[in-house]
Amino acid sequence: MSVRSIRFSQTAREQLARLKRHTGIEHMNVLARWALCTSLAESIPPPPVKIPADSNLEMSWEVFGGRYADVLLALVKQRCFEDGLSEEDEEVAQQLRLHVHRGLSYLAGDRKLRSIVNLIDRAERVA
Repeated sequence: MSVRSIRFSQTAREQLARLKRHTGIEHMNVLARWALCTSLAESIPPPPVKIPADSNLEMSWEVFGGRYADVLLALVKQRCFEDGLSEEDEEVAQQLRLHVHRGLSYLAGDRKLRSIVNLIDRAERVA
């Protein structure tokens, strides 16, 4: 297992709270999964920025991934391979965190996202 937990920045925590209010999705881990998939759908890798772990929000991998944990981990590893990055545990964990935070920025910055229906519509447009 390459990822044990995900620590969120304060900005990401606030974005999750806002998305939770707008979409009515009760659990932040579900929104974090949407964020991961949103970022993975982008053709370019996330910029290698340093993301502060300055909030008190941390999710264990089991909570974040739920029943999709193996699939999500495989997707991140595949993306590391496609982006020419190492598939070592530390790199996979870093890329996961970068993708989740980038995806949260995309979702929180979408002014049209005001309900769960808008979230589903957004996903259908990308697919």
